[in-house]
Amino acid sequence: MRNVTISVCQFQMERVANFEDFKQQVLHLMNQVPKDADYVLFPELFTMGLLTTYPDAEQMTLTEISRLDQFTPQFISFFSDLAKNRERVIIAGSHLVKKHDKNLNVSYIFDKSGNYVEHSKTHLFPAEFSFGISEGDELQVHEIGPAKIAVAICYEAEIPEVSRILSLKGAEIIFCPSYTFTEHGFWRVRHCAQARCIENQVYFVHCPTVGNPGNPVPTGFGKASILSPCDAQWAPNGVVAEAEWNQNMVITGTVDLDALYENRKSGAATTFFDRERREELYAKYEPYATMGQR
Repeated sequence: MRNVTISVCQFQMERVANFEDFKQQVLHLMNQVPKDADYVLFPELFTMGLLTTYPDAEQMTLTEISRLDQFTPQFISFFSDLAKNRERVIIAGSHLVKKHDKNLNVSYIFDKSGNYVEHSKTHLFPAEFSFGISEGDELQVHEIGPAKIAVAICYEAEIPEVSRILSLKGAEIIFCPSYTFTEHGFWRVRHCAQARCIENQVYFVHCPTVGNPGNPVPTGFGKASILSPCDAQWAPNGVVAEAEWNQNMVITGTVDLDALYENRKSGAATTFFDRERREELYAKYEPYATMGQR
C-alpha cells in the first residue's frame, strides 16, 4: 500500500483590509491541517477577496480582475514560505497573474522546499473571456511529493480530454481548484470530476471557493470532496471525504495509490484500458477519423 493523505481547504472569502488579513484567513485553515498531510489544496481564485482592499471596490467590475496581479509577489512569497515551514506540498488554488500582456488563471504547486511549478488554465468557462482572461497551452504531470499529480482548474474538469491526457501522462491524483457562482455550476464540476475518476481510474480532489463578500466579488458556492473510482476498493459512491456546504473548513482523507493500479487490472470496470481497446472502432467516426490528419 502506498497511502497518501490529502487535506482540502474550503476557503470562505471575506472582505479584507489588506494582504495580511488574507494571510490570516489562510493560516486559520492551515492550522487545521493534520501534521501527516502530504498534500494541501486551496480553491480557484480564492484571492478574489483581495479586490475588496481597493477603495473603489464597490464601483469595480470583474473586467478589472487583472488588478489582482498586484498581489502576485506577496502571494508567491507567502505560500513558498508556508510550504517550506509546514513541510507540505501546497497546491495554492489559483490566482490571476499577468504574463506577457496576458491575464492567466494560474495554479502554483509549492514543494516542501518552497520551490514551485505553474499550471495556467487551458479551458476557460465562457464568461471568463469577458473578464479579459486568456487560456494557457500546457498540460503537465509532476512528481512532487509521494504521488504523480496534476491540476485541472474548474472548467477543465468538464473537458474529458484534459483528464485523459493527464492520466495517460501518469497522473494518479488530479487536483481541481474551482470557483462556481451557482449551485448549477457546482454540480457541473462535481459530476464531471466523478466521471473523470471512473473514466481514467484516478483520484480527483475538488475544492471550491465559497463565500459572499459582496461587490465586485461573485458569490462562491459548493462543497469540497476527495473522489475515487466507484468500485469495490472504495465507497460505493466514490466519495472518500466531503465537506459541508459553503463552510470555511478543512477535510482530510487518505487514499491508496496502489489500489488504482490494481483496479485498472482487475476492477469490475477497467475503463482506463478499455477506453483504448476499441480505437479502431472510434477511428470510423468523427472526430477520431480525421484527428490523425490534422
